[in-house]
Amino acid sequence: MGDIEDPDSSGARQPVLLSVLPSKEFATSRKGMLLIAEVGLSFISFLCFAASAAAAFVTVPLLEFLGAIFLLFAYSTKFNERFKGYCWPLMDFVRCVTASIIYFIISIMAVSKYDDGSSKAAGVFGFVATIVFALDFYFIFNELASFLKQGGESSEEPPAREDNFSDSDSD
Repeated sequence: MGDIEDPDSSGARQPVLLSVLPSKEFATSRKGMLLIAEVGLSFISFLCFAASAAAAFVTVPLLEFLGAIFLLFAYSTKFNERFKGYCWPLMDFVRCVTASIIYFIISIMAVSKYDDGSSKAAGVFGFVATIVFALDFYFIFNELASFLKQGGESSEEPPAREDNFSDSDSD
């Protein structure tokens, strides 16, 4: 019966928990702090919208929370470097632009249309989330613009192709 692990031993559980959390280097970087703020603000505004009369707006914070937590996981574990087929900065840019616009709209509606306190709180957290998402897409835009100014050159050289167009006449 040596197959069953001793329930009092928690040695195997600690590394699993630490592997899910972002590394200290990433969490203290600008991108890491922005993603952590996006996750936190999206979750808080989700809770506020769920408890308010403006519960119809609960979908936006939930989707942004899930998107931000996925990208936090992807960037902190370097998951994005294993999948080179996706343009991760562009996906992150589109996510931040749409999030900031939609958060701004639903925050205005929550503050102006509804009178309960949790709707007002959700609107305030939505405005703060709008600013954080706007900062994130501003920094991503600057990185993408500098990348495109360099001509989109990456460290990998594409293989050289030799095309002979003179042979196309002799079909």
